[in-house]
Amino acid sequence: MKYAARFFAMVLMMAPLLASAQLTRGHTLSANVPFQFRAGEKVVPAGKCVVQRAAGDIRTLSISNWTGKVSLFTTVSPHESKESSMKNALVFRRYGDHYFLAGIKLAGSKILYQLPESKAEAEMRAQNLPATEQNVLALLQ
Repeated sequence: MKYAARFFAMVLMMAPLLASAQLTRGHTLSANVPFQFRAGEKVVPAGKCVVQRAAGDIRTLSISNWTGKVSLFTTVSPHESKESSMKNALVFRRYGDHYFLAGIKLAGSKILYQLPESKAEAEMRAQNLPATEQNVLALLQ
């Protein structure tokens, strides 16, 4: 029983690392986002957005919009949802006309890769503004 408890604790500690492996190195996720949004503390203009895993770190992503000349790195935390995602998507939270990149879904996976909440989004939430979720379909290349 003692060994089973240790094994279970070790599996729980390793689960996020195994889930993160789904964002494989060399693949990119691209989407045409029809609105300006915030990712972390940066504003990303509308247009083609490319997301990929940063070199050497399974929890760090690179987000780029080449036409808007914006590029940033952000960390993600894998969280398991009840159902598998049917499509690849960027998940945004919308407060009025302000959009915040909240996560990334991959087709066939129950994992939602959540981005940390930005200061601007925390301020919107603190004002008790209603938030809606919007998914933008993305292509895995």
